[in-house]
Amino acid sequence: MFIGLTASAGFMVCISLERYLVIAKPLWYRFRRNIKTYVVVCVVVWTLSLPVLLTLLLANDPWMFLTILAYMLPLPFPFFIFCLVGTIKALSGALSVPAEEKRRIVAIQVVVLLIYSLIFLPIIIYILSEEFKLIPYLLLFVCLYLSPLADTTLYLLTRKSFLDKFLASLCSCKASDNQEMSSKDTESTTAPHTETV
Repeated sequence: MFIGLTASAGFMVCISLERYLVIAKPLWYRFRRNIKTYVVVCVVVWTLSLPVLLTLLLANDPWMFLTILAYMLPLPFPFFIFCLVGTIKALSGALSVPAEEKRRIVAIQVVVLLIYSLIFLPIIIYILSEEFKLIPYLLLFVCLYLSPLADTTLYLLTRKSFLDKFLASLCSCKASDNQEMSSKDTESTTAPHTETV
């Protein structure tokens, strides 16, 4: 469970870095982007997650392992903030990027920061409080089990085609609702006129 949590944090760092590089270093990113690079990054993230398992296995006291984990989890926060600020600065100078695409890129960076904050901050706070209380303990497990759902949501938000289809379906539902309302309004306004004529 904790290996997956660490890998999740690593992949969030990768997503944030990728969004930053797409905007801040587009030429460098374009020439380095290929399947081999993605496979290597995935292998590196999972490999870097293995020391968490080794620490858990070698720790005599499980609380010591959790304390080490609590001090490791906040490390990506400055990186997320750097990527968000760097992306915003780079986007403000980018004239060729449409405004809608700018909003989408910044939204992904903000969502990464929010998901990381909402999933990992309760875990960190619970572990560092060193008190066992039932509600924070349950919150810890809720956060642990929501982490894969958050990763899936983040993946779907980064896919432009999925996001476009989702927004289009919402817009078409709204449009059909508006058409139904306007047809009802038309019927109600024409009905009294037909009776009087």
